[in-house]
Amino acid sequence: MSEKLRHLKQAGQGAFVDRHTTRAKSLLHPYEKGVKSKYGLVGLPLSKTSISHSGASFAPAAIREALQSYTVYSGEAKVDLEEKIVDFGDVYLSPTNLIENQHSLYEALVDVFQTDTAENYFLLGGDHSVSYSAMKAYKEVFGDIGVIQFDAHHDLRNTEDGGPTNGTPFRRLLTEGILPGENLVQVGIRDFTNAKAYDQYAEDQGVAVYTMADVRQDGIEQILSKEVERLAGKVQAIYISLDMDVLDQAFAPGCPAIGPGGMDTDTLFEGLSLLGGHDMVQAMDIVEIDPTIDFRNMTSRVAAYSLLQFMKAKGMR
Repeated sequence: MSEKLRHLKQAGQGAFVDRHTTRAKSLLHPYEKGVKSKYGLVGLPLSKTSISHSGASFAPAAIREALQSYTVYSGEAKVDLEEKIVDFGDVYLSPTNLIENQHSLYEALVDVFQTDTAENYFLLGGDHSVSYSAMKAYKEVFGDIGVIQFDAHHDLRNTEDGGPTNGTPFRRLLTEGILPGENLVQVGIRDFTNAKAYDQYAEDQGVAVYTMADVRQDGIEQILSKEVERLAGKVQAIYISLDMDVLDQAFAPGCPAIGPGGMDTDTLFEGLSLLGGHDMVQAMDIVEIDPTIDFRNMTSRVAAYSLLQFMKAKGMR
């Protein structure tokens, strides 16, 4: 009897391989002290602070895996993406202490940013509450920031009704003086999705708010070009906060707060390409994806594609 086992590979390595094709997931490399790159990535798997049911804590892994759906080659730009993404892994969080978790996210990201490993950072949530910790840490290390928030919601809810949830990150940032209102730009705010009190609060704080009606009328390029130019003159860096529910439910079925009337992916990618091409745009978080309710990983694939569009724009500067 032959002892040779034919046609077998190690478990998980039996997928088809094309010798000429390099998958985008191969850009991910574990963090090594002293090794620098243009891009760093950290997973922020917190979703127990979500107002609605959410499995967004599974999203960092799902987005990483979704990179396998794409190649590193941009046929439009005729270039390969070659810069590695240094992957710091996921922040370890307590299963029960939500306030402690938000502080742990902050401490972990301060440590990451102080390594001076990357020029640009991708931060994968998690629900939108992680943005509070991430921006607090980013400002502490890099200085004053401007924020461009893609979102259906203001996320300016009061903290008295439920504490620091995924509906309160920007209220907390403004209240604590971490982010002045005039340094916050909200794009894609959707009709019948917010309360009058929070619309008024945004106005009182000097937040620049662009609804979906504004996006359709003025165009994403005009809006972002104007706001990036304004922010660039007053901050050290610009940070993108991409809440995936800015997209219409047809494009992002894996968001806990899906709804009609949102942005399409072409508009989002156009906006990210414009922002990625600007020197001062140096960080992006992606939040509010629940892989447990997604359809064929559609929403995680949009997130992964968003990273590649941003990287392509950076590479073409």
